[in-house]
Amino acid sequence: MKKIVMLCMLFAFGVQLNLSAAGGEYHLIIEGFDWGPAASKVILPLGETTKSVKTENYDVRVSRKSDQGDIPESMQSGSREVMRAYVSDAEGNPQEVGNHVTLILAVAPYKPMGSPIQYFGRKGNVWIDYTLAIIDSATGTTWNKEGERTIPILDDFDLTGKFTHKDITMSYAAFKPENRTGKAPLLIWLHGGGEGGTDPSIAAIGNKAVNYAGEEVQSIFEGAYVLVPQAPTFWMNSVEGGYTRGKTNDMYNEGLMALIKDYVAKNPEIDPKRIYVGGCSNGGYMSLKLILNHPDYFAAGFISALAYSSEFITDKQISSIKNMPIWFVQSKDDNTTKPEETAVPVYHRLKSAGAKNVHFSYYDHVIDITGQYGGESYYYNGHWSWVYLHANECRLDFDGTPVKVNGMPVNIMQWVSAQKK
Repeated sequence: MKKIVMLCMLFAFGVQLNLSAAGGEYHLIIEGFDWGPAASKVILPLGETTKSVKTENYDVRVSRKSDQGDIPESMQSGSREVMRAYVSDAEGNPQEVGNHVTLILAVAPYKPMGSPIQYFGRKGNVWIDYTLAIIDSATGTTWNKEGERTIPILDDFDLTGKFTHKDITMSYAAFKPENRTGKAPLLIWLHGGGEGGTDPSIAAIGNKAVNYAGEEVQSIFEGAYVLVPQAPTFWMNSVEGGYTRGKTNDMYNEGLMALIKDYVAKNPEIDPKRIYVGGCSNGGYMSLKLILNHPDYFAAGFISALAYSSEFITDKQISSIKNMPIWFVQSKDDNTTKPEETAVPVYHRLKSAGAKNVHFSYYDHVIDITGQYGGESYYYNGHWSWVYLHANECRLDFDGTPVKVNGMPVNIMQWVSAQKK
């Protein structure tokens, strides 16, 4: 009971410190997860060396604020669960003796206190003012100022890219492979409707597209460039305003294609025969739009939650891309981009036109593929089929048989890597 009372007093004191006095600095680690970015670790300098720490001594409170919109009151502040604490160095590496402690924080799709971004409707996802107040109940030491922030993989991207076409300026994130010899392929990822704006870091990590620069995918391609353009609003923004699903023209495809060509021209190490375009939802629409407009430019497409309505694609257009390798990914319970109006008829029309290298991984639901949050019994929104795509989990075709290259079963990125103009 004494410890509980003391802890409450310390936390009350910690909140006061956070508002009126300087506390110590912490190093925040943010990682990309299937549902978006989350603050998963915090590294605390101790000021002295130690051999052991106790997890139960550390309590973490979070404040989530933004001037971009209203955050629901239940998501503005709360506690973070500390899963484990260990002695470490300044980078969070475990040490037998060290002068830092690293806290592993619980994250999950149903734990909004872990998220450093917030969705604000038409504004999309934005980074928010995300601050921690951490107290060691054994010593009364507090840390309440962010001194450093690390976002693995995203930190390897150049986030300064800008390109202007006519009166439209687009931002983009770009990754260049290291130690690559010879020409390298280019993976282009087009974000969903919630990741537009002028901060391409959101487009790259909002739905875990950073994975294309991760070790697994990079090893498959033996080093690949990754380009993540960002629409100032959303890719399906029609020239008349509002949304288009293909019936009318969008306002960005011309400028986006100019951006891609400009980036390729400025990076002569890119292999023009191995340029791949993919995207989800809004970005799935735009991926197919670029393929329809430029069927000879791309080596393959990988598209999740296609938002392009089949009814607005002519038979002539279908015939023009029947030789383009495309792999669709979607869930049957997608109520946002309904598969029976989008990917399913497009796939069947391509097959009927004679397409030999078009595939479709069609899932019943989008589940927790990590097994950490409920596994097969935990359903994400059915629209989020990009979870399978970014994790490189897609292996089966529409009829449930394995997709193969040269007679060998492959996953989607292995298949993409094998495509060449």
